[in-house]
Amino acid sequence: MNGADTAWIIVATALVLFMTLPGLALFYGGLVRARNVLSVFMHVFAIACLMSILWLVAGYSIAFGDGNAIWGGLGKMFLNGVDADTVSGNLPEVLFFAFQMTFAIITPALIVGAYVERVGFGFVLTFSALWMLLCYAPVAHWIWGGGFLADGGIFGETGVRDFAGGIVVHETAGLAALVIAVFLGPRKNRTTPPHNPGMVMIGAAMLWVGWFGFNGGSQLAADGGAAMAMTVTHISAAAASLTWALWEKIKFGRASLVGLVTGTIAGLASITPASGFVGPVAALIIGSVAGILCQEAVNLIRDRLKIDDTLDVFAVHGVGGIFGTIMIAVFGAGSWAAQLGSLAIVGVFTVVVSVVLVLVVKAITPLRVDLETETNGLDLTVHGERAYDFNS
Repeated sequence: MNGADTAWIIVATALVLFMTLPGLALFYGGLVRARNVLSVFMHVFAIACLMSILWLVAGYSIAFGDGNAIWGGLGKMFLNGVDADTVSGNLPEVLFFAFQMTFAIITPALIVGAYVERVGFGFVLTFSALWMLLCYAPVAHWIWGGGFLADGGIFGETGVRDFAGGIVVHETAGLAALVIAVFLGPRKNRTTPPHNPGMVMIGAAMLWVGWFGFNGGSQLAADGGAAMAMTVTHISAAAASLTWALWEKIKFGRASLVGLVTGTIAGLASITPASGFVGPVAALIIGSVAGILCQEAVNLIRDRLKIDDTLDVFAVHGVGGIFGTIMIAVFGAGSWAAQLGSLAIVGVFTVVVSVVLVLVVKAITPLRVDLETETNGLDLTVHGERAYDFNS
């Protein structure tokens, strides 16, 4: 057990939780109508609580248990056999459990952006619970838990390279978001602007800071690799923010605050899988391309395909994560076969599992609220609260 490594990962764990609570909640909350902001907060916060319990019950065991190449097994349910002195690498295993738990929290929370303003709360919790256990945890095992996509697996001695979750987090969440958006259908009113761009900026800033724990912590050590991961993360985010804003200016004649900070998230998602394998110049290139690529993906999904992925989860996170995973091969840090093959395998698996879960869960609890509830907003109708009362 290494004291310096342990101290850093304790901090990184807090930073990754900070990404979801409050960063993602504020980022998503500011983008919706005022009558739905509390429902977004409710979804993100409740998912964080539920995923934490389920990660203890079975998620960690499925992802990092001593099973086979496909399934981690249930031998570590409820942290069976793990105490304060149990070591995983240079870290207390209970700390590794906690760090990975924050990833299991944020991944289904990212999907929230696809279905805000029209989804049933029961569906949110039921789908998120099953999806984390049956989709996220197995994929984490395949890539990070020594499964069949890792080194020594189906791609030979050198398996897929995914440092902090381009495939495990961003591709899976992005594709699941797209599936749910297709099943839900569009909102009745798709033209309402974000109710609080300032809140969006604050949330994005929190995500940016928290991402240092997300990527830097994935080194699982307090060393130069962690420092480089943090550095390239920052460079990519900065570059993507500027290119997104510049592309807006070229296309529409003005650059928006919401666009600028959405570019930040695109740059962060894109560098995530590559952050342990590339240097600052490569990060500058990845971020610069991501700001334009993800913005065009937004236009493709929203305007051409007419899919109401409300807060552009697939276009920003999904496309960003996939792009960053491919760039690992472009810069020679991973094999083309492993990178593209793993993207394809995980992509197909995620879509199939997500479709099946949507069909099963909507048979149990309503997928979409009724028209009156959607019109009046989920805050007051579903949760009995208002975010703003200007008469008080």
